Amino acid sequence: MGTGRNSSSRDTKQKLVDGVLEIIRHQGITAVSARSVATAAGANQALIFYHFGSVEELIAQACIIATEARVSLYRERFAAVNSVGDLLELGREIRVAERAEGNLAVLAQTLAGAQGSERLSQATREGLEKWITEVRTALERVLAGSPLADLADPAGLAHAVSSGFLGLSLFETVDPDGAEQAIAALEQLAVLVDVLDGLGPVATRAVRAKLRKSLS
Repeated sequence: MGTGRNSSSRDTKQKLVDGVLEIIRHQGITAVSARSVATAAGANQALIFYHFGSVEELIAQACIIATEARVSLYRERFAAVNSVGDLLELGREIRVAERAEGNLAVLAQTLAGAQGSERLSQATREGLEKWITEVRTALERVLAGSPLADLADPAGLAHAVSSGFLGLSLFETVDPDGAEQAIAALEQLAVLVDVLDGLGPVATRAVRAKLRKSLS
């Protein structure tokens, strides 16, 4: 009987998570309330406080759960990335898919709500970090041995790329052509990196020396 109660509890929590995500995707975070979530989930609103303690905590956990579910779908794809160009191509695919699913809207809305909530700020960071971890791991692998390996900071680049794609997805709603130009510029940089990776050992040493001198 205990197992049945636990299963019922998990089902209820999932319904509440699904309900709040549905509202955020289609109406925005300002439309979230105990009443609206309960209606969307088909549950008593008291269960929100029983399972999560507050509506804010429900939003936070929903953001993290939804992001982890989506990131897990792409882990094998990230592991198969062999170049910066591959990574950007995957990023473009993810951006299109996540926008269509409404998941970028969830992150963006949670980010907006985070301006006045430390808990939502923490949840947004945790959600973004799941994407950043995959990007950083891929960058560390593809930049190994590159002329840029000693100069590039994979962690910093991963943060820049991940936050940049989120920002571009928001920018795209008001200026789709400008967002496309920005992505094309990133892809041109990826081509340059891939060209550098194809240099022989002598040319690679020369490029590294020139880069170090330029940055010193």
